[in-house]
Amino acid sequence: MLERAVALLDCFRPEGGRRRLSELAAGTGLPKSTVHRLAADLVRLGLLERVGQEYQLGGLLFDLGGLVPRRRDLREAALPFLQDLYEATRETVHLGVRENRSVVYLERIHGHESLPLPSRVGGALPLSCTGVGKALLAFSPREAAEEILAEPLPRLTPHSVTDPARLRVMLDQARLAGLAYEEQEAVAGVNCVASPVFAADGTVVAAISVAVPVARWFPAQLGTAVRTAALGLTRALR
Repeated sequence: MLERAVALLDCFRPEGGRRRLSELAAGTGLPKSTVHRLAADLVRLGLLERVGQEYQLGGLLFDLGGLVPRRRDLREAALPFLQDLYEATRETVHLGVRENRSVVYLERIHGHESLPLPSRVGGALPLSCTGVGKALLAFSPREAAEEILAEPLPRLTPHSVTDPARLRVMLDQARLAGLAYEEQEAVAGVNCVASPVFAADGTVVAAISVAVPVARWFPAQLGTAVRTAALGLTRALR
């Protein structure tokens, strides 16, 4: 029963949002009657919420997620550097970590002029379509990157990189520069530059990015600011 509950909750990846009973049944492979009973139990426990004929993730999951020590401590350590980066650029700033084939966003800072981005705190996007994801992938063990490259790469926009050979070159360039770039691959009209953050043992644990409209895309200046923030957080973690 626990495995079925987790499978049902997993149906809300990667963007969250609402799901109909038929979608949950298709995602889990379970009969609609079983999904209906299971969803009712999860609503009662606060893990799901029902809105009309649809379901969405419940507030209890948000509360519990904020208590995960590793992510909570990382976010708290990163906040001063993210705030400095925002003040330096006045652009949207992200902190993300890797979870399987996705980047999960732990923090997002933006001003009054918020970009129409698919990223949100607690949300997930494909590694290969984001600057944060590419930075995480570039500095992960080579075999981990090759696992991603061996599978079909997702397409979020016409600019998303779906050619493994091209993505492999981009990851090699990111390793050399310490910066990963994404140009309109997650959403049209927005570019991003990201840099990795390392733990004391040298493993990549997160990445920081700045996302900007194409009209304000100055990669050299933005890259320097992002790299400075990521190095500062790396030093703090060590």
